[in-house]
Amino acid sequence: MYKDEIVEEIHRIREEYSRSFNHDLQAIFADLQRQQAESGRKFVNLSKKPGLTSRWAKQSNDLDNEAKNTDRDSA
Repeated sequence: MYKDEIVEEIHRIREEYSRSFNHDLQAIFADLQRQQAESGRKFVNLSKKPGLTSRWAKQSNDLDNEAKNTDRDSA
């Protein structure tokens, strides 16, 4: 099986980084957040924007509600 040296190096570095925090995900996450804050770079947070699927779901619900309201009006 072919082994890519670059991928192997990435795996080794990732394992060393994880081991330095005793594989504690909360500690790793805190360190990554600290690094991000100290970098001085601007980051865009897209997590609060509704995704395309939720937009379509809302439109679908709106259409369903309009159809229900129309049915009630004609009765």
